[in-house]
Amino acid sequence: MAAREAAAAEAAAKEQEAPRPAKPVDRPAKGNAPRKDAGAQQRGNGGNGGKNGKQQGGKQNGSQRDRHQGNQQRRQRHQGNREIVPSVSKDDLAALKVAELRAKAAELEVDAAGLKKADLVDAVYDAALKAEGFIEVSGVLDILADGYGFLRTSGYLPGERDCYVGLATIRRNGLRKGDVVTGQTRPARENEKFAAIQKVISVNGVPVEELGVRPKFADLTPVYPDETLTMEHGRTTTTARVIDLVAPIGKGQRGLIVSPPKAGKTTILKDIASAITANNPDVHLMCLLVDERPEEVTDMERSIRGEVISSTFDMPTENHIAVSELVIERAKRLVEQGRDVVILLDSITRLARAYNLAQPASGRILSGGVDSTALYPPKRFLGAARNIEGGGSLTILASALIDTGSKMDEVIFEEFKGTGNMELKLDRNLADRRIFPAIDPVASGTRKEELLLDQQEAPLIWAVRRILSNMNNTERAMDMLIKSLKQTDTNQEFLIRTAKKAQGQHGKSDEGFGF
Repeated sequence: MAAREAAAAEAAAKEQEAPRPAKPVDRPAKGNAPRKDAGAQQRGNGGNGGKNGKQQGGKQNGSQRDRHQGNQQRRQRHQGNREIVPSVSKDDLAALKVAELRAKAAELEVDAAGLKKADLVDAVYDAALKAEGFIEVSGVLDILADGYGFLRTSGYLPGERDCYVGLATIRRNGLRKGDVVTGQTRPARENEKFAAIQKVISVNGVPVEELGVRPKFADLTPVYPDETLTMEHGRTTTTARVIDLVAPIGKGQRGLIVSPPKAGKTTILKDIASAITANNPDVHLMCLLVDERPEEVTDMERSIRGEVISSTFDMPTENHIAVSELVIERAKRLVEQGRDVVILLDSITRLARAYNLAQPASGRILSGGVDSTALYPPKRFLGAARNIEGGGSLTILASALIDTGSKMDEVIFEEFKGTGNMELKLDRNLADRRIFPAIDPVASGTRKEELLLDQQEAPLIWAVRRILSNMNNTERAMDMLIKSLKQTDTNQEFLIRTAKKAQGQHGKSDEGFGF
C-alpha cells in the first residue's frame, strides 16, 4: 500500500516538472491546407505537360534537322575540297605494253609515230588529262570583294575562259590579287559556269613549295629616286634627249605629263616607252590606256614592246576601274619580288572620271560635279609609285588633261597638281607652230634631280636651262634647243659644245649664247 502511494507521488512530481505544451497557433494544419481542385490541377499540369512536350519535341526535331543539314553541308564542303584525280596515272600507263599504249594514243588522237615508250606515256597522259578536263592554265589572279577570285587567262579583263579560284585555295597558298598563278583545273561540275583551280603549281614563276614568306608592298620603305632611267638612245631621238635635259626620270618617279588637247602626249608616251625598252630591257613595262580610242590602242600595241592593257571608251565604266586596279596590284606583286616596273597611264583624268561615275554619291560634291570621295582611288593609284630601299621600284608616268573646256577636268588636275615629284608640261602654242616635242622647258622639272644627274653634267644642264629661261619666249627657246640637239650626236656632246661657246662668249649677252 505504501509502495503504491510512493509510486503515485513520484509520477505526480514528474508530471509537474515536465514542460507544458505551447498554446496552439490559430492556423491550418499542414495536412489540411487549402489547395486547388485536384482535377483542375491535373488538367493544368496536363496542359503544361502537353505544351512542354510539344516544345521539347519541336526542339528535338529542329536540332535533328540542323544536325542533318550541318552534316550535309560538311559532306558537300568535303567533296568540294577533295582533290579530283584523273582516271589514269602515269604508273598505270607505264605498266601497259607498247601496243596497248599505241591503241590508247589512237583513241585520244595522239600522233605516236617514232615515239619511245617513255615519250609515248607522257603524250598519252597529257592527252588523257585534257580529255577529262584537267588542264594546266596560267593567268592573273583577280580577287573579288567576297574573298574568292578568278584567274584572268586572256588579259586583265573578264573572259569566258577564266578559271574560278576558291577562298580555301587562296588562303592555303597565300595568294594575293595580281599574282600570276599557274595551276591545274578540274572538270566543271553541274551548274558550274567556269572551270575551277584545284591545284596551284607556281606563283609568279616560283613553285608553291619554295614561296616562303613574301614581303608586303605597304611595309616596304619608299625613298627618293636615285637611279636614272636614261631616255636618250640615238641622235634622232629628240624627244628623249629633251626630257633628259629638262625633266630627268628616275626609277620610282611619280610623274605627270600635263597636256592640253592635240599637244602630242600620246607620241611622247610612245617615245618614253621606246626609250625604256632600248636602255632598260630589265624593266617591266606596262602601258594602261583608260577610256581611249580603239585605234590608239592598236597603235600603242604595235609601237612598244611591253604589256599594253586597255579599256576603250565604248566599254562600261566598271571595266575601266577593274582593269586599273588589277594592273596596279600586278605591279605591286612585281615590286615585292625586287623588280623595277614602269606604268604609263593615259590618262589619270579619265580614270578619275570613271571613279566619279561609279562611286556611290556621298553628298559632298565639288565644283564641276566631282564627288569628293571619287578622287581617292586614283590618288591611291598614283601614290603607289615609289623607289624601294633595298631594291625594286614602281615608276608611274600619267598624263593629265588641261584646257579641255571642262570644269571637272580642271578640278581633277588641281587635286593632282603637286602630288608628283616630276612634271612635264606641254604647250599648245608649240604644237600649233609644229614644234615637236611641244615641251615647255621652264614649267617642266624634277624634284631632287641632283640625285639623278651626273655631278659634272649637272652645272652644264642648269646653265642651259638658265639660257632658255632668260629668252622669255618659249617658242624661240625650244626651236633653238631642238636645232642644237640635231647638230650633235649625244647630249654630252651638246653640253660640251655649249660650255665651250659660253667660255668664248664670256661677258656677252646670255641671249642665245651656246647654241
